[in-house]
Amino acid sequence: MVRKFLSSDFSVMLFHYDGVVDAWKDLEWADNVVHVSAVNQTKWWFAKRFLHPDIVTEYSYIFVWDEDLGVDNFDPDRYLSIVKDEGLEISQPALDTELSEVHHTITARWRNSVVHRRVKPDKHGCDPTNDYPPCTGWVELMAPVFSRAAWQCIWCMIQSDLNHAWGLDILFGYCAQGDRTKNVGVVDAEYIVHYGIPTFGELQNKEKNDASEPNARLEVRRQSHHEYKIFKRRWQEAAKEDESWVDPYPYSWNYSIM
Repeated sequence: MVRKFLSSDFSVMLFHYDGVVDAWKDLEWADNVVHVSAVNQTKWWFAKRFLHPDIVTEYSYIFVWDEDLGVDNFDPDRYLSIVKDEGLEISQPALDTELSEVHHTITARWRNSVVHRRVKPDKHGCDPTNDYPPCTGWVELMAPVFSRAAWQCIWCMIQSDLNHAWGLDILFGYCAQGDRTKNVGVVDAEYIVHYGIPTFGELQNKEKNDASEPNARLEVRRQSHHEYKIFKRRWQEAAKEDESWVDPYPYSWNYSIM
């Protein structure tokens, strides 16, 4: 992934949540990327602190990606060309359905398509008339791509004390610089593989080897659900307190994370 982005003249910043940095020095590109290390933190924790809009203002697009993504069929330059042509402020590559762990139907790749913005009818109750996430105006937390303007808005919504950012993707559309049904989309022509490797929490499990200790991965998910409830409550309270606020998408929270 790093080699592919560097070859397209991107700047790359790696967030090391396991504290291991020196072990990367034998890679030929190690000195050409920025390494940031903080043990047991998460991608969005790092993004809030090290991707401030003023710091990344020279960049037109910000890719905030997980590490368990396969990019053999992905070209960053072609991807951005499509994003610009389609007017997408917030996007993500589609997921290869044969090899990926797909959590939301809208992220699955459509054959013979360049971009899609809506989900086909699915088990979540989505149909072509739904205009709320995850049926439309939705990309996942795993591999989002933001325009400079969209990132400035998204960054302000990230809560410093909520590390996992669950619920943030539900509100991505508020930062779409316009109609989220048009400016948010999934790019089918440039797709990736989401391997779904649960690395965060797995390291702690391997170190413990004690059946009496709680499963670290389950603790991560429990904390994620807890933070989602806090984030949702904060949003709803803030919207209620702001008398000048007119919610353009009052049904965003119709979708509940399971």
